[in-house]
Amino acid sequence: MNKILTIIGARPQFIKASVVSQAIAKTSGLQEVLVHTGQHFDANMSTVFFSELGMKPPAQQLGIHGGGHGEMTGRMLIAIERVLQSEKPDAVLVYGDTNSTLAGALAAAKLRIPVAHVEAGLRSFNMAMPEEINRILTDRMSHWLFTPTDTARAHLENEGSPPHRIATVGDVMYDVALHHGAQVQAEGRILGQRGIQPRSYVLATVHRAENTDNPHRLATVVAALEMVAAQYPVVWPMHPRTRAILGRSGQLESLSRNIHLIDPVGYLDMVQLEKFAALIATDSGGVQKEAFFYRVPCVTLRDETEWTELVEAGWNRLAPPLSSGPVSAVMLQAIGTQGADIRPYGIGDSAARIAQRLGADLCS
Repeated sequence: MNKILTIIGARPQFIKASVVSQAIAKTSGLQEVLVHTGQHFDANMSTVFFSELGMKPPAQQLGIHGGGHGEMTGRMLIAIERVLQSEKPDAVLVYGDTNSTLAGALAAAKLRIPVAHVEAGLRSFNMAMPEEINRILTDRMSHWLFTPTDTARAHLENEGSPPHRIATVGDVMYDVALHHGAQVQAEGRILGQRGIQPRSYVLATVHRAENTDNPHRLATVVAALEMVAAQYPVVWPMHPRTRAILGRSGQLESLSRNIHLIDPVGYLDMVQLEKFAALIATDSGGVQKEAFFYRVPCVTLRDETEWTELVEAGWNRLAPPLSSGPVSAVMLQAIGTQGADIRPYGIGDSAARIAQRLGADLCS
């Protein structure tokens, strides 16, 4: 039996792991050990996800969160190395572009344990983003590069990654959306509790450091959302870190009078908010795709996006938060629009393809 040690730490990784872990469990010759770094530690951002997604609790929880990027990554690296030395896995699997991703890949590479990277090859070409650094370094250390799109594969090939290590499997988030999205209806849950009508509101999520740590950009986002809120209800499940920053700057009280500020919600509540929104405004990479999966127009509050195919097809619009008037105008113009009928993320069998490749290579 070949052991795969999977490292997760943030909400999007829990969601992706829910389908990949299930596929690994069904693959002969493989067993999985799940390790949670603790990067997202709030109950609404962690614990509830495991129960809602039908996942077993992680075998180990490292409880590492807070501090700067270097401090957090370093503490994770130390703890993960100890876990790897104890568990002695045949492979390490990581997701995406977080500090947990980089720490897991680096600890494994230094111990000469092959790394599998799910969502390999994504590029924003903005080296000021910590996520861009994490994903590039993780790709360079990985033995298996599981890309969600042909564009991501092309990035890796252009950077010199060996073709035999690259497998374009589609996007595991599409697997999740097909499975869980069908279960969530407009009635009840968070919309029912708030008395918000489907297709009548704008959903906002803001958490990236490039926005939250830049006072001008964050003030621009806040002002733009307040402008939009004059015409449409705005629902903002607020990351604890974003809430703390707005509280310190004195913007939280006035903002709460105009916008539905709520705590982070569980996965199925978030699916409902996404699926039945009139528009999604976000700086999250994963939420951009989920908007597309549910055919909801999206405005990305960043200078660039990894998911360029959605911009080209008209499902997504970039709105760098530099001036509130133009940003709010882009949001209002996007409501009611539809993009082209594209299928860039596979057919919903990505998790099975990942597990099959790992099984074939490890068990041969």
